[in-house]
Amino acid sequence: MAKRKRKTRTHVAPTEEEMNKIPKSFVMRSGIVGSSVTALVRDVRRVLEPNTASHLRERRSNRLKDFVMVAGQLGVTHFLIFSRTEKNVNLRIARVPRGPTLTFRVIDYALAKDCLALQKHPKTSDTEYHKSPLLVLNNFQQSGKEFKVMTVMLQNMFPSVDVQTMQLSEARRVLLFNYNEDTGTIDMRHYSIGVKTTGVSKSIKRVINTNLPNLGDYEDISDYVLKEAIISESDIEDGPESTVTLSQDYPGRNNRRNEQRAVRLHELGPRMTLELTKVENGMCGGEVLYHRYITKSQKEIAASERKRQKTLEEKATRREQQEQNVEKKKAEKESAKKKHTDEKEGSDKEEESDDNEEEEEDDMQLNEEDSQEEEESEDEE
Repeated sequence: MAKRKRKTRTHVAPTEEEMNKIPKSFVMRSGIVGSSVTALVRDVRRVLEPNTASHLRERRSNRLKDFVMVAGQLGVTHFLIFSRTEKNVNLRIARVPRGPTLTFRVIDYALAKDCLALQKHPKTSDTEYHKSPLLVLNNFQQSGKEFKVMTVMLQNMFPSVDVQTMQLSEARRVLLFNYNEDTGTIDMRHYSIGVKTTGVSKSIKRVINTNLPNLGDYEDISDYVLKEAIISESDIEDGPESTVTLSQDYPGRNNRRNEQRAVRLHELGPRMTLELTKVENGMCGGEVLYHRYITKSQKEIAASERKRQKTLEEKATRREQQEQNVEKKKAEKESAKKKHTDEKEGSDKEEESDDNEEEEEDDMQLNEEDSQEEEESEDEE
């Protein structure tokens, strides 16, 4: 019998225009944060892969404006900045280049290695990080402009998903933000997505998903299947809420289209518990749209706005004065350069005229010597 050719699904590479629309990010530290927060920064970079700078290096001499200038050239759209004070660890999420900026207090956190250490059989692979995670925002339908800004900001940090055209094999990770109404905090969790066979016991799953087990200790195959010692609570049939029918082939053994599978989430880490403290209109500054602990009256808001506008005007005046000074120094430099060139040309002309005069004197001396020789020859005759 002739073997049927298996159809292979071809993936079309995204165009340059589509690549430019994909959000990109910088995850960085500000100031001295310690080894633990530095490890957290690396874990958050891992979460945002592949559309982040995984090996970004910060220096103490770097300023925020340096990263903003580089971000425009690389198409970076968001900054995640971790900092540490005597009391708290803070996280700022800013939209480049004009804001807004969200400031969170990191109440507590757990690194990825700690989350994996709690699991008996941790599952992780580099292939899961080739695509961005699916974003899930739970319980964010709250009143208040801060929730609207926060929802839009988090959504715009990740590529949009078209359910009609996306490949099921690209759904490998989930990033969950859950708002807790009782505490007013946000829980961040990071999972990998896996599927398992449903409706069979663990012993049968071993046969389906792996090679045949060693049956030398059993008199009959039924002893292996029905042995109560290997049956646990996880062998109970999965409920309909966790069972799906695969619309496409999915990575893994026997995960073919139209097969029923149970969805399993395996935590990858890190974990963070966040509290939104401030929303600013600009890039790490500007008008304060929301503050958790400070409430101002309209009069105070107006006075603060006038002060901010005055500061901006003074800053613009200083910048204009600096530009004028730079232009003045540049003009002086050009004038000195031109003067030096003119003096050099004048000295060259003087040297040339001196040379011409010396040549004329030499010619006159030669003419006198010639005339003397002629007179002497005439006298001899």
